[in-house]
Amino acid sequence: MSAKGKHRRPKQHRIARRLAFAGTGGPALALPLIGATTAGAAVTQPAVAPATSTLARPAVQPAVQPAAENAALPLTYSVVGGDTLSKIAADHSVSGGWQTLYADNRSVIGADPSVIRPGLTLRLGAAAKAAAARATAVTAAAVKPAATYANNLDGWIRESLDIMARHGIPGSYNGIHRNVMRESSGNPLAINNWDSNAAAGIPSKGLLQVIDPTFRAYHVPGTAMDSYDPVANITAACNYAAARYGSIDNVNGAY
Repeated sequence: MSAKGKHRRPKQHRIARRLAFAGTGGPALALPLIGATTAGAAVTQPAVAPATSTLARPAVQPAVQPAAENAALPLTYSVVGGDTLSKIAADHSVSGGWQTLYADNRSVIGADPSVIRPGLTLRLGAAAKAAAARATAVTAAAVKPAATYANNLDGWIRESLDIMARHGIPGSYNGIHRNVMRESSGNPLAINNWDSNAAAGIPSKGLLQVIDPTFRAYHVPGTAMDSYDPVANITAACNYAAARYGSIDNVNGAY
């Protein structure tokens, strides 16, 4: 029996005493009434600690976007009836207009930019630039300075062999050297003034003792038109020996 004049507070469920309900008009969230100084305060931390970071994402996107943009750009265009370079350049926003389009494709269009055939494939934008870069690289390789050679018998023979290789003329270092030493002892200004050729007014000259008519007939383009020039003399003589004997390597005496 309760004491008179006193009221007993209704008992609450043990769990309810430890919970408070917080809400803003919607479903309420039950929060434990535990002090922030206790270990239980860590329960609320995942809500503010990011589980994943988005900081790395911008680094990935730029690598993907240019590829997608480039894929949308036409690299070539096939000419159809009624096309003109001006129309194609305008339709495809070619920087520099029809003049640039023509310059990039002159090798396939020809000398007259006003005449383009249906079915002709023109390079646009990146494709034209890539083709121009390849052409420049090929040209640079073609005009690349040749290796330097010593200004002596060894250098003259090696330079001649390189020229002979480009013209398909057979011969070896040993074959050339052996014949040079027999004919002139390595003197590029050697001349024979006593044999039948000399008597006929066409003396043998140079490292491989070539008469002027033979030198002119077998002169190799890219060498000097001078029978006393050591490289020109060797190369012309080897060209002559190849035509008559198969190779300078087959020559073992006067020829």
